[in-house]
Amino acid sequence: MTISSSATTRIAVLIDCDNVSATHAGAVLEELATYGTPTIKRAYGDWTTNQLGGWKNELNRLAVQPVQQFSYTTGKNSTDSALIIDAMDLLWMGNVEAFALVSSDSDFTRLATRLRESGKRVIGLGERKTPASLRNAVDQFIYLELLGDGESTGAAEPSTGGSTGRSRSRRAQAAAGTGSVADVPAVSGVPAAAAPDGGIRGTGETTGTGEAPGTEETNGAGEAEAPRINLESALVKAVNATSNDDGWAGLSRVGQHLSRAHVDFDPRDFGHQKLSTLVAEQPYLEHRTEGGHMQVALKRRAGRR
Repeated sequence: MTISSSATTRIAVLIDCDNVSATHAGAVLEELATYGTPTIKRAYGDWTTNQLGGWKNELNRLAVQPVQQFSYTTGKNSTDSALIIDAMDLLWMGNVEAFALVSSDSDFTRLATRLRESGKRVIGLGERKTPASLRNAVDQFIYLELLGDGESTGAAEPSTGGSTGRSRSRRAQAAAGTGSVADVPAVSGVPAAAAPDGGIRGTGETTGTGEAPGTEETNGAGEAEAPRINLESALVKAVNATSNDDGWAGLSRVGQHLSRAHVDFDPRDFGHQKLSTLVAEQPYLEHRTEGGHMQVALKRRAGRR
């Protein structure tokens, strides 16, 4: 939410429907509208199967073009290949300035890197289980869990074989082998301000039981979840890196630094819609308004001169 955007920025939205629940469709497009205009909207999958039934109404309502890709061989990622080929075609056509890759699949890591090498902005949208390789390959990564369900019609994906209706990621299917592991439903209903074990959201404080740096949480399906950043450490470094000689830093510069240092930073991950309210709540920061612009600085510790 902190990188600069323009209404004139043309975005190609490419959705891996095998890997994303239809309940996020409306919210994804609403979110991307804050970064530019989604001029190309395509959804990839095998539409002859029942697993993607929940997507059909959403694609029609949101004017997203479905791209049919048959699964020729079990275990082969035909959908991935079709999406990658289309992305490269769009790159060479040169009629978009940014790409939005909607998937939690690390198979798109090289694609994201290649698009950025060609000067395109790449926004990733996926679940917390998304591997670090893909998260770090884009300019900004947005967790679907933070978006809610948007203006979804609420049409559930059909249940197949006891599934919750959510299309499992191909990585989860491979790990399950026989498919005996139950699908995990979307967690978009969990309040964004809920604190994970070992930390207090929005304060940077820990209870002493937090996970070690570099580790990732694991959900019930064995998928590794992205650890949340240490908020206090990130904000302190951002203020120090962008402040003037008097110790004050413009909020916009702080936000830009955070986005560059942490591509998945999002104030909503800490219960705030805006960076300004998140910063104002931190006990180790002080803020002021100069010329209509918010500035922040580190509070001086007691006894320091």
